[in-house]
Amino acid sequence: MDKETVFTRRSFILGGIQTALMTTVVGRMFYLEVLSHKHYQKLSDKNRIHSRLTLPIRGLITDRYGKVLASDHNIYRAVMIRDEADDWQDCLRQVQPLLNLTDDEVDKIALSIKKKPRFMPVSIKENLSWAEVTSLELKLPDVWGVFIETGRNRYYPFPFETCHLLGYVATPSDKDLDGTPLLEQPGFKLGKSGLEKYLEEDLRGMPGIKQVEVNAYRRIVRELSTSESLQGKEQKLALDFDLQQTLYHRLSQEESGAAVVLDVASGGVLAYVSTPGFDSNLFVNGISKKDWGALLNHPRHALVNKPIAGQYAPGSTFKMVTALAALEKGVIKPNTTVSCCGHTMLGTHKFHCWTWKTGGHGSVDLVRAIATSCDVYFYHIAGLVGIDAIADMAKRLGLGQATGIEIPGEKSGLIPTTEWKKKRFKSKWTLGESYNAGIGQGYTLTTPLQLAVMTARLASGKVVVPSLLALAPQEFPKLDINPEHLALIQLGLNKASNEGGGTSFRHRIETAGMEMAGKTGTTQVRRITEQDRAMGLANTASRPWHHREHALFVGYAPVHAPRFVAAVLVEHGGSGGRVAAPVGRDVLLTAQQILTP
Repeated sequence: MDKETVFTRRSFILGGIQTALMTTVVGRMFYLEVLSHKHYQKLSDKNRIHSRLTLPIRGLITDRYGKVLASDHNIYRAVMIRDEADDWQDCLRQVQPLLNLTDDEVDKIALSIKKKPRFMPVSIKENLSWAEVTSLELKLPDVWGVFIETGRNRYYPFPFETCHLLGYVATPSDKDLDGTPLLEQPGFKLGKSGLEKYLEEDLRGMPGIKQVEVNAYRRIVRELSTSESLQGKEQKLALDFDLQQTLYHRLSQEESGAAVVLDVASGGVLAYVSTPGFDSNLFVNGISKKDWGALLNHPRHALVNKPIAGQYAPGSTFKMVTALAALEKGVIKPNTTVSCCGHTMLGTHKFHCWTWKTGGHGSVDLVRAIATSCDVYFYHIAGLVGIDAIADMAKRLGLGQATGIEIPGEKSGLIPTTEWKKKRFKSKWTLGESYNAGIGQGYTLTTPLQLAVMTARLASGKVVVPSLLALAPQEFPKLDINPEHLALIQLGLNKASNEGGGTSFRHRIETAGMEMAGKTGTTQVRRITEQDRAMGLANTASRPWHHREHALFVGYAPVHAPRFVAAVLVEHGGSGGRVAAPVGRDVLLTAQQILTP
């Protein structure tokens, strides 16, 4: 049974339970407010009775060892009930200076008060300071309808490190409101992105109800009855926070990027980073216009969840796909060689190898072509096997389709085919386009998470599926690929990292028993003309940031018994070998050091 089916069934069951419990809560409120009204009225002519939903504590989110990544903590909030106020607008004006509310904030509160039923509490301000509590407490006898209550607020102790993974909660917007009373209660927060949104039904819990008697000074005299709320379910992730923190701080040394580390046996996500990060706590009580504008207009797109929503040409990290397609189709053999002089011609067009300045790689076979990333070799075999066979292999390895990870907003990428181009451009696929696709350029787009999945499948020979919640090893089915062909790819990746001339050799893991295997990639973001080459390509640092190549690395470790996979992308970082490979090396070494029994 797949993950989506299990989650749907669980959601259906939970939804039924929640509906039944909410019906009970509403029935209890009816009993207290209507059927028992006369009884409570006799208790005191001067005092008043209030029935309130009590918010449930949202479920904890922890890493695999129980380290808390999201929790609720105690706060004070100010609320207003219009039905209880003599002049609610005057009350609002009186509390404005006490709570340091801006005119814009007062206008928003007033609009909310007008929209909601008169008996419904409306939040005036969350997370009051002790000074605000004290000053408002003294003012309560003069502002009928205003109350101070205790509550709980969501808190992220490591907001920048976990913002894209966990997402955040916030006050429900008008479009979120569906008639559920809980959503309209002051202080209720709804999952808006990331795991907080995906697991909303599990994390939310169920409300209780409290019947209290308050005196003329708006203070609670006694509690008449209580139906306890039910806390949301705790969620334990596959994540290792120490590894997450290491990866975040390592990748933050670059301007913008994404990286994912997977457990090969379980598919569990051990680390998941998108940079730059942001403070997810800003959203909990309503983000300011200034902060929201800064995030929306961030030059490095801080709000984009790059591991799943960033789509990039995979460059040379795609060459294993082309190689397997050619092997499986039988258009090449393991010992098939191609001569590289630094370029190949197609008609009058010259397709360059990355070694075009030094005269090429000479004669290379498949394993050597992977290790040295010879473009000419992959132009040749891509032309032989064709785009449709390459696309089929890409799909088998998890590219061009959503992985199903438990985060909303995942993009599928793009693996082109002859039929796709016919529909999209009303034209035929060309041989030159196969050349570009064979080295991961052209129309091809992948996400960093997809590249991690591809690498896990290459390393294990199994259909690894990623999950933020998977803690135990899974029985993944075997890939429908000849194991001997997979072994050739693995040998090429080994040599890329551990033999001289390999593209990641300079940044290999030298610790005995922890060696990695990996492939670098450097993807163009604009066309390089012959004039550019004749003038000499400017070094990366001298070019505008958005004209620089993306740097990529995919790899696994330890090389002879893979347990961990890493995929790293540094936006406009330049060389994959110089920039992305060191990040991949560091995180694969750290994973082995802290997670090996």
